[in-house]
Amino acid sequence: MIEIILDTETTGLSTAQDHRIVEIGCIEMKDQIPTNKIFHTYINPEREVSQEAYKVHGYSSEFLGNQKTFKEIANDFLSFIKGKQLVIHNADFDLGFLNYELRKINNKPIDKNNVVNTLELARKKFPGAQNSLDALCKRYNIDNSKREKHSALVDCKLLKEVYVNLIGQKEPKLNLQSIDVIDYQNSKIDNKNRAKKIIEPTVDELKLHKKYLSSVLSKNYFK
Repeated sequence: MIEIILDTETTGLSTAQDHRIVEIGCIEMKDQIPTNKIFHTYINPEREVSQEAYKVHGYSSEFLGNQKTFKEIANDFLSFIKGKQLVIHNADFDLGFLNYELRKINNKPIDKNNVVNTLELARKKFPGAQNSLDALCKRYNIDNSKREKHSALVDCKLLKEVYVNLIGQKEPKLNLQSIDVIDYQNSKIDNKNRAKKIIEPTVDELKLHKKYLSSVLSKNYFK
């Protein structure tokens, strides 16, 4: 299954106050393994960033004013996620903003039935516990030291690891060269230390072998 780990940053907390998306980050995974396909963009929200939001992500109105609008990046974004299941932490928030932006440009909203909400997964697995992204990183010993401020792409990378743990599958870290070397070395050690066991033939086997040799010799040398 192909899935998209997705996160957004916004100008504020509510679309009711016309707050908008300022950043989208996506990481593609196939069977819980990253494919190295990433979608990441900053977005001009066409409005001011609230002071509260600026403290969270650090994106100024001046910086964002030089970026493309959501309408300008929408086709690329929709193409990237098309036909794939989305994985979002606190999906109601991000999906609410994404669908608000899509409606503004007369596009169909994203179907919430095609979204895995990792916050809900965490609440079922750890009822009554803190289940923020930071809390889950701490619980699973995931290094989130680079998360000094919120960033859609950084948060996606952390959520990717959290998600793999939440669904009970460790992310594979394969090094085929190392595996080959280890196997080869082990096979050498086994061959060197393997005891040589001699199997003695039975009396009947010796008689049959002698009879076979006589037949072969008679046929080839004593015609």
